[in-house]
Amino acid sequence: MSSFALDVRNIFELSDEQFYQLCRRHPDIHFERNASGGLIVIPPTGGVSGNRNFSLTTQLGMWVEKNPTLGIGFDSSTGFKLPNGADRAPDVAWIRLDRWDTLTPEQQEKFPPIAPDFVIELRSKTDDLATLRSKMQEYQSNGVALGILINPQDQQVEIYRSIGSVETVDRPSQVNCSEVLSGFIINLTRIL
Repeated sequence: MSSFALDVRNIFELSDEQFYQLCRRHPDIHFERNASGGLIVIPPTGGVSGNRNFSLTTQLGMWVEKNPTLGIGFDSSTGFKLPNGADRAPDVAWIRLDRWDTLTPEQQEKFPPIAPDFVIELRSKTDDLATLRSKMQEYQSNGVALGILINPQDQQVEIYRSIGSVETVDRPSQVNCSEVLSGFIINLTRIL
């Protein structure tokens, strides 16, 4: 089952606090919100996608542990309030520490009102590729410096850079993310 959007704007508008409370009250449902306020319901992934995402989160986590003064990492359950008003939860994310430290403790606790510096989205078997590409472009236009879309179904990786470029790589065994995360290389041998 792929994600779907619920357009509830003609019925009611959710404030940021109401959206946050909705997510807290229904922790088993993964919600996002697009820039126009539409709710997006994302079903849980299957075992293969979950294992791939675990690998990606672990790889970034190990890098963050070795480089704690550079920034902090986040898993797929973290929502971010992007500058365009959307609430998004990338599969893996990272924010530079100097940017994170500008947020208040309350902002850090809820859905941080900041675009991550780095995101990874992993396409599961039921994900629509056009929808994921649109999400990556949204990240890119909201200030994400480097975004990686991993597409196991087509054995491809799409690299989204802040300058607006998109590079597609066929069957890579790794992706070098050093332009934003010094020395971080994603090992894709178990993912693609």
